[in-house]
Amino acid sequence: MFAKKSLGQHFLIAPLIITKTVSAGTVTHDDVVLEIGPGNGALTKELLLTAKKVVAVEKDRALVEKLEVVFKKEIENGSLELIHDDILLCDFETLQLPASYKVVANIPYYITGILIRTLLTNKIKPKTIVLIVQKEIAERIARDKKESLLSLSVKAYGTPRYIGTIKAGAFNPPPKVDSAILLIENISLGFFDTISEESFFTAIKAGFSSKRKQVINNLEKIENREKIVRVFEKLSLNQKIRAEDITLGVWKDILTTL
Repeated sequence: MFAKKSLGQHFLIAPLIITKTVSAGTVTHDDVVLEIGPGNGALTKELLLTAKKVVAVEKDRALVEKLEVVFKKEIENGSLELIHDDILLCDFETLQLPASYKVVANIPYYITGILIRTLLTNKIKPKTIVLIVQKEIAERIARDKKESLLSLSVKAYGTPRYIGTIKAGAFNPPPKVDSAILLIENISLGFFDTISEESFFTAIKAGFSSKRKQVINNLEKIENREKIVRVFEKLSLNQKIRAEDITLGVWKDILTTL
């Protein structure tokens, strides 16, 4: 089966990486796992050895037809549910996932940001997410000292961890850059106990709207400057600070003080 460039397909072919990816999610026989873009089924096969059930959502009709043949037995016995759909457009309620489901997937790079936001902001949230993503994105979320809109969005819901680097040769066809296994665990709404999701995202989007500007100047788009200055003074924050230098906890302090 040839990979389709238009769908960002890079099939995982390295057995050790496949095993490491599943292990990162500590998948057990009690788990229902959502796999996004099963491709040629290499990761699916490994997941079926450890999970109670795999729900695989594949956008490519040709791959769905191939997987229906390869996993005919597993589909018939109910351990695999194969769905032809676009994960970014499908109704999660129709997937009938339990409250504690996990996500393990090798995804197209171009949907990384929107997919992570879709999973974390959905009413039906996973317990754990393991994604194979572009190395640079994994580092930005889990390793960089500077924050970004994406890293803060992830950390507001869970704890990101950089599990390991994957060289391009682990895929067919090989991508132009290295990849990484990204784990997001301890997913919950705990961060939003005293602030709303809406106010948080409104604030950080404003804060990062002009990265080179001091964050106070950016926040003027949503609040009176004098009030913002008073908050910064109360919290002993440098008024010249930029959004990338403000941690998740400080953002919460700002919002609860405004």
